[in-house]
Amino acid sequence: MSYQVLARKWRPKNFKQMVGQAHVLQALINALDNQRLHHAYLFTGTRGVGKTTIARILARCLSCHKGITSEPCGECATCTSISEGRYVDLIEIDAASRTKVEDMRELLDNVQYAPAEGRFKIYLIDEVHMLSSSSFNALLKTLEEPPEHVKFLFATTDPQKLPITILSRCLQFNLKNMPPQSIVEHLTYVLNEEAVGFEKAALWALSRAADGSMRDALSLTDQAIAYGNNQLSETAVNAMLGTVDHKKIYGILDALINDQAPKLLALVADLSEYSPDYASVLASIVSILHRVAIEQAVPGATDNTLGDQETIIAYAAQLSAEDLQLFYQIALVSRKDLAFSPDPRAGFEMALLRMLAFQLDVPSSVATSALTPDVAIETSTTATDDKADASGETLSETATLLPPTPDDQQAAGNLVSTIGVDDGPPVELPSEGAVKKKRELAEDSSSPGLIDLDRAPSSEASQQLGQGLQHAIPAPEEPSSSGVAFTAQGMDGGPENYPATDMPVGPSPISSSEVLAKQDEKAAEEVSDLEGMIWPRQAMRMGLTGMTQNLLFNMYKTENAESITLFVEGGHYRLLNRNHEARIKAAFSELTNDLRDIHFVEGLSDGHETPAMWRARMNAERLETVKENLYKDPVVQALIEEFDGQLIENSVQALGEIS
Repeated sequence: MSYQVLARKWRPKNFKQMVGQAHVLQALINALDNQRLHHAYLFTGTRGVGKTTIARILARCLSCHKGITSEPCGECATCTSISEGRYVDLIEIDAASRTKVEDMRELLDNVQYAPAEGRFKIYLIDEVHMLSSSSFNALLKTLEEPPEHVKFLFATTDPQKLPITILSRCLQFNLKNMPPQSIVEHLTYVLNEEAVGFEKAALWALSRAADGSMRDALSLTDQAIAYGNNQLSETAVNAMLGTVDHKKIYGILDALINDQAPKLLALVADLSEYSPDYASVLASIVSILHRVAIEQAVPGATDNTLGDQETIIAYAAQLSAEDLQLFYQIALVSRKDLAFSPDPRAGFEMALLRMLAFQLDVPSSVATSALTPDVAIETSTTATDDKADASGETLSETATLLPPTPDDQQAAGNLVSTIGVDDGPPVELPSEGAVKKKRELAEDSSSPGLIDLDRAPSSEASQQLGQGLQHAIPAPEEPSSSGVAFTAQGMDGGPENYPATDMPVGPSPISSSEVLAKQDEKAAEEVSDLEGMIWPRQAMRMGLTGMTQNLLFNMYKTENAESITLFVEGGHYRLLNRNHEARIKAAFSELTNDLRDIHFVEGLSDGHETPAMWRARMNAERLETVKENLYKDPVVQALIEEFDGQLIENSVQALGEIS
């Protein structure tokens, strides 16, 4: 006997052998057991999901010698004839090859005759959507009121092409695509019965390639058995399918997460030896990242349909939500950009390097050692590593003191310096008065010697600045080109005099120690003002920026003598990571001198108003006040009265920001 392909050999003979489609099988089994039979059934779904198979099993159930049953015997003459395709009363028609109205009229002329052998005359029309409009019209009347001995079974992959008049006369069953896990389980059973060796990963590769079709999966398995000489290995199956081993994709993601650029490029070079479709590789990365995002949003929601559940859960724990969304978006857009790249591999490498370049979060291995609760305020301008002292702090800029005017001496307490450590964003001085004075001094052309700085230094930083000032102003060999004498007071009290020009020199400059003392005094006043503010105003003056500031604006603060508790709105809590926590704690410690423990709790309670909520409420109140004032304005009232006008309230805006 000639070889029979797996898709035909393992076609189910009854409902118990069917894989999947439980929603359809349950309805049919209950209808058969209760003798509640319809005269027309329509089965829809993509290729290879079991439409024709279910129709043939239903025909066997209706015609079995045991009677109408959901469990045909499979041994009687009728069941055997149907299985072999020679049953007289089961008329199978391929609508794709018999689309003419004459074919349909010939079929309908025989409907009136009783079945030759069985209980019913059953018409199974495959791809019924291929019939012409005239054929459908000829079928309508018979389909609505057929003889009692006639049953119609329709199958189609495109039900949208069927006239609504046909759909309304049928019981419609929509068959779903087979989940990969069901395909793998069935292939495991078939291969064990066929005594063919296999690797589990090879079956997952076949199930993904089948795209929900059990028939396609069995056909690909036949091909893989021939390709691998009765042995299914993952490498051989991927080579046959022309797909990329998912282990290589996981390796690429591991290198991305750990910020390992050399390893990443080495993996791409190894991948290029297989001449892959790089757009398909990016699609696989997008698919994996999508599943990781779902796992992060709803822990435990990821199933094992692709055999990588443990890997997905691990990635969800390692990746921050920001980096995950960044990687997803870059991979998605890069698929389109590959068409414009001169070389697909180069385009793929640039996509991966772009992910590394814009990565927001540092790897967990680095974050553990770099991010601690006592992280100082970060600055955007940093010095070289070889100038850092033992504590890790370094001066980011060199300050120069020029002779101030007498008025400037009184404002010296407002001077601040750009000192700090190499980590983190700069924090601005929260005081409104200091900022206002800073702007006035910057606009005053008579004050060329003021230093424009970002924040008040701490006492330890003040000492560091003093030491920096002592060494930062070397004695010039020649007079300054501006004609102004340079005079500086060292931290040890010893003056250092520099050559002066003939131009008149203003009053003696303020020593750096006096400047620093006044800065510390001013910073203490600002801290006192900050502590007396309500929480929303405190949050707005913490000096944070970007995502960290956005997170802080969605927190509610409670405090006691021992600790501070920040309640984080639920949607933002999952974005909170070690970086943001460290920056918030550093801001509290630096700006308020508050050394209490800070705890972050997910969720808000009734009555909790975050700074974002407070600002929205205040803006709404301001807008209502503006509208009321507009209505009271005499000019507006005159315009409304004289021209029968109307104030368009949606166009009214309250200028300025709540601060």
